[in-house]
Amino acid sequence: KSYEQTVVFTLDVSDIKEKIETVGLRGEGKPLSWDADLPMNPIKNDSLYTVKVLATTGYKFAEVKFVVNGKFELEGKPNRRVVFDESRITNYNAKFNTEK
Repeated sequence: KSYEQTVVFTLDVSDIKEKIETVGLRGEGKPLSWDADLPMNPIKNDSLYTVKVLATTGYKFAEVKFVVNGKFELEGKPNRRVVFDESRITNYNAKFNTEK
């Protein structure tokens, strides 16, 4: 059975020393894709970024990875697993390239 799920992703990139050009999210299930970034918006440049994802899904979780300047985080490690809150609004906070 499908339902609407909102996930607000917040990413801390403050440990990245290079100039940040792009910050994005990739994953499975529309509107996400493993082939292209869903752009994240700065809350505080070079420090915090966010994006709100609204999806119709039948799943209880999603797998994602963050991408900064075209580079995937956690290379060779499992994807992040975002378990959806039963309230249908999930807040997911992460630090780039750090397992939660």
